[in-house]
Amino acid sequence: VHRHLSKEFSSTSSTTTVGTITSRVTRNGDAIMEKDLLNHEDLAGDRGMIDDIFDETYQEKEGPKPPVRYVWRNIILMSLLHLGAIFGLMLIPSAKIQTLAWAVLCFLVSALGITAGSHRLWSHRSYKATLPLRIFLTIANSVAFQNDIYEWVRDHRVHHKFSETDADPHNAMRGFFFSHIGWLLVRKHPDVIEKGQKLDLSDIKADKVVMFQRRYYKPSVVLLCFTLPTVVPWYFWDESIIISFFIPAILRYTIGLNATWLVNSAAHMFGNRPYDQHINPRENPLVSLGALGEGFHNYHHTFPYDYSTSEFGWRFNLTTAFIDLMCLLGLASDRKKVSKEVILARKMRTGDGSHKTG
Repeated sequence: VHRHLSKEFSSTSSTTTVGTITSRVTRNGDAIMEKDLLNHEDLAGDRGMIDDIFDETYQEKEGPKPPVRYVWRNIILMSLLHLGAIFGLMLIPSAKIQTLAWAVLCFLVSALGITAGSHRLWSHRSYKATLPLRIFLTIANSVAFQNDIYEWVRDHRVHHKFSETDADPHNAMRGFFFSHIGWLLVRKHPDVIEKGQKLDLSDIKADKVVMFQRRYYKPSVVLLCFTLPTVVPWYFWDESIIISFFIPAILRYTIGLNATWLVNSAAHMFGNRPYDQHINPRENPLVSLGALGEGFHNYHHTFPYDYSTSEFGWRFNLTTAFIDLMCLLGLASDRKKVSKEVILARKMRTGDGSHKTG
């Protein structure tokens, strides 16, 4: 089988279009098979990494699975957090409208710290950000409190490289609960640790903003995730300290966590697969609404280097709108985008046909 590789890169308003259609044709009797491929290594090289592309060579170890070891500290803390969130829900009728608006603002900022920051910028290097934007996204990431950027990136790249295997931190083959929150309540599978240690994270280590956050992560979380969201309503518009703590801090934080977790659980189980029916991730618009555009998951796992994680631009995708705005302001550049021709070719080759019915 001979591969003919061709690439077409075009740049419009600082967007790099990955228009690579690679055709492989083999004849077996009268049968003709055409396969459209992307030159992943060239695309990855353009981003300076390849560790978010699925590793076809990985084999799960034979024999019994290692025993499940519970992390009781996390179980207790997560239980208390969700009880606190329920209490926060009950306080909503008593809260001032400014407090509720502040909670929404804190949610949006924290979500962007994950979606535009640790996910699309640092995990996939799907666009470039200037120092001021990287500082903002790092602050927003600490508001989100979902592990520091370095650790988030390491786990997410392992998730893509070994998706739905023992080396996937939140392997959806272990069920909805495990992929949603259970993976945080037990010790990691040894393969997750082993593969995570072998990733090339030199690009992350070279980012001084990321490493500064890692060094001072705990105090940054205390200040930005809990103290600041609580103090602002109490100080500026005389909100009750109880309401200030349980709505903009605890309830907002819990909703943010679950919005992210739904990408790992619901978006790996519920929805159609128009781009690749052979992988588990699905297109889930409801998850996209809650996670600012991260629910187009079949697309994202098919084309992890696309800055929009979707072919539909701003539709259900506030993060894409944010990145585009940052480019307009000169704070971001070099957005990676897959061409319409490549997307259509992939749909025709490996999709489930659902794109024909919308």
